[in-house]
Amino acid sequence: MLAPKEYRNILSYITGWLSVVGWQAAFASGAFLIGTQIQGAVSLAYDSYNSKAYEGTLMMWAFLCIVFATNIVGGKFLPRLESGLLCYHILGFFGIMIPLVIKAAHKSKDQVFEEFLNGGNFPSQGLSWFVGLSGAAFAFAGGDAAVHMSEECANAAAAIPKAMMLTVVINGCLGFGMLLTMLFCSGNIQDALSSRSGYPFMEIFLQGTGSKGGALAMISVFLFAAGCSIFGMLAATSRQFWSFSRDRGVPGWALWSKVNSRHLPVSSIVLTVIIAAVLGLINIGSKLALEDILSMAVAGLYSSYLMVSILLLYRRCNGDISRFGDATSMQTNVPGARLTWGPFHVPGIFGILVNGFTVMYMVIIIFFSFWPSKMHTTASTMNYSVVGTCGVVALAIAYYAVRARHVYQGPIMEVREQE
Repeated sequence: MLAPKEYRNILSYITGWLSVVGWQAAFASGAFLIGTQIQGAVSLAYDSYNSKAYEGTLMMWAFLCIVFATNIVGGKFLPRLESGLLCYHILGFFGIMIPLVIKAAHKSKDQVFEEFLNGGNFPSQGLSWFVGLSGAAFAFAGGDAAVHMSEECANAAAAIPKAMMLTVVINGCLGFGMLLTMLFCSGNIQDALSSRSGYPFMEIFLQGTGSKGGALAMISVFLFAAGCSIFGMLAATSRQFWSFSRDRGVPGWALWSKVNSRHLPVSSIVLTVIIAAVLGLINIGSKLALEDILSMAVAGLYSSYLMVSILLLYRRCNGDISRFGDATSMQTNVPGARLTWGPFHVPGIFGILVNGFTVMYMVIIIFFSFWPSKMHTTASTMNYSVVGTCGVVALAIAYYAVRARHVYQGPIMEVREQE
């Protein structure tokens, strides 16, 4: 829709594959984090427990089975679960923050806002800060999740934008509050980084409360909320893959684009879970290698966002987008039709500045997502996510040249005639 006509198919195809890479890697990373965080909680609870890598993978698989079963049930169960989770999410925030603020020793504002660490031994603090952005960028990714569920949502034109904006507002406020809480109550950073649980936040809970039982209770609150979020992540990931299969953009699209009698894309759900389970095997050989999958998630998702942002900036600078309500045709904002703004947009130079900043920010995120976490690396500690991301894109382009260009004609739009 935003791309020039002669490049429309190939650019939408590449964007689709970048989104596939990002969402599949993000779902696998999320499931892996839950599995190994459960393992970390067990390590914290039992000093005699000696964790093994394969046990983390088995816990990940067990959790994937639960997530798969929940998504296969379908119907109204998943929306009701997500609605209940919203209330739990807000209550859980206070359930963790209040005990930590009350029980933990507090650092000074100078320690929080003026003290910087460079654990990767990079030559400058600025470079260390940019490399560290990837973790935060992963937390902010996936804002398009609601879009992939739009075909199963009533009044999607209004409900989806509201859901996306409310997500930013609610989680932005809660996240910033939790960030400040963790910074002021972080205790001994070196002890947290070397925690036998493998996750510094668990050690911070333990240091803050001074009670193993209290820390485990807070960890349980977090794990339940984080685990339930993976249910929605599987739904969004499988729908994204299903819609791209419906567009005939992937090999075997006829199978992956099928839906059952309850309108669930079972084939896409099954494939998404299998991909995550297979990627979980990497953890047995190297935990760092599986963490590269997280970098692939950041690179894939932000690259798909970057493609759209560049085209939007291009159209805006060229004045190709009309004001809302000015279009003379009934059909707008579809390939080949006139582009118009929605009811809300930032006009003029301010909008160009916002779009320009967006492009620069995402270029920085993508570039540093491929960096290793330490300045001096070996073959075993190198970040190979660039190989995985670019390799998948290269294979996708090869498939496009051989097959997809004959069947892929861009995103398919399904319309319903008014009775």
